[in-house]
Amino acid sequence: MRYLSIAMSKGRLTDAAVEMLEKIGIDCSEYKAGSRKLIFTDESNRIRFFLVKPADVPTYVEYGAADMGIVGKDTLLEEGRHLYEVLDLGFAACKMVVAGPEELAGKLDSLNNKRVATKYPRIAREYFEHKRRESIEVIKLSGSVELAPLVGLAEVIVDLVETGRTLKENGLVVLDTIADISARLVVNRVSAKMESERINRIVEGLRKQLENRHEAEKGR
Repeated sequence: MRYLSIAMSKGRLTDAAVEMLEKIGIDCSEYKAGSRKLIFTDESNRIRFFLVKPADVPTYVEYGAADMGIVGKDTLLEEGRHLYEVLDLGFAACKMVVAGPEELAGKLDSLNNKRVATKYPRIAREYFEHKRRESIEVIKLSGSVELAPLVGLAEVIVDLVETGRTLKENGLVVLDTIADISARLVVNRVSAKMESERINRIVEGLRKQLENRHEAEKGR
């Protein structure tokens, strides 16, 4: 039996993803031992998983180097890869928003020539040009995009917001919400057919875990 491969995002999603996988019987002890290996294996279940940069997870899954992947919805929207998004895993929840100075609240339509600073140019264009039917100039940044409106680089930003504290501390407010973001389970299109039984077992195990969590939260 071939290995079933899972690509996972390095960083803040990793520990929560590993915890969920362990609860459905996948052995992640090799990863938790702090090994510097690139690929970790669960020999009993013939599963291997590896950690890559978040933006690379959809690429590994689309091209079949990984059968499945765990990655944020923001990355899926930005990368636009051809794969199946099968499950919202619920953790790492935040929002993709348009934000700007407080004086622009309720006045987003009044800006004629919008410059939008963002780490997510595809998402920004999709929102403004397709949903709002507005032309914009996208300025791609790698660092703190909150700085852009403060120094006149851009009128507004498109970015992830979790608590809103950073926006507030810099005099910015949410002007509109583009999408709810959280970790998602994705599957390669060919693998979904060729390995349907094994993949469905994992998907159903994770789904049951989420249902149990929701029931427990309701009962509190």
